[in-house]
Amino acid sequence: MSEAWVALALSLKVAGWATALNLVLGVAVGFTLARRRFPGRDLLDAALTLPMVMPPTVLGYYLLVLIGSQGPLGAWLLQHFGIRLIFTWQAAVIAATVVAFPLVFKSARAAFENVDPEFEDAARTLGIGEWGIFFRVTLPLAWRGILAGLLLAFARALGEFGATLMVAGSIASKTQTLSIAVYEAVQAGQDDTANFLVAVTSITCIAVLLSAGRLAPGRVPARA
Repeated sequence: MSEAWVALALSLKVAGWATALNLVLGVAVGFTLARRRFPGRDLLDAALTLPMVMPPTVLGYYLLVLIGSQGPLGAWLLQHFGIRLIFTWQAAVIAATVVAFPLVFKSARAAFENVDPEFEDAARTLGIGEWGIFFRVTLPLAWRGILAGLLLAFARALGEFGATLMVAGSIASKTQTLSIAVYEAVQAGQDDTANFLVAVTSITCIAVLLSAGRLAPGRVPARA
């Protein structure tokens, strides 16, 4: 059962890093597409949303081609810095980040688009710069939608299986995340371990979904 706790800790670590990366990337890209108009905007939006609908194993294959030892990014990192990403927990973070990215990106874009531009214009008349407007006006008004997307992304990263297995493998105590540990336990006939891992995963995901639902933009809190 100790291996189950190790897998849980690793999953939380991977999901935490993936969520943190998506906070930066998703908010930046979501804000850009919500506020800027440029040729190919819709095509870029569709491309960034692909991980939401594409089979995880296909994403894993693309990542394997990209960050593998013979891939353009993987070979460059190995040659110049001696960094081998494949079959490491960092590779699991990359896989989880890519898979969960659309959840943050789409939520952030929708949240920014729902911000009334009149508030931003009012801030400009007061002489506040664009960075100040973003952090003092736009972001505080959009935070609920962004946080809801982050919670969903955390749950998605926590349960990621296909892409993670392709690029990180299933190395006990090193790259074996919660979902992979469930698969391995079932294959090995370890029903007690599998049941425990499934229960932990289910409870965590339900808690995250309930929290995300309460943070959804426009939701009116229930009154006693």
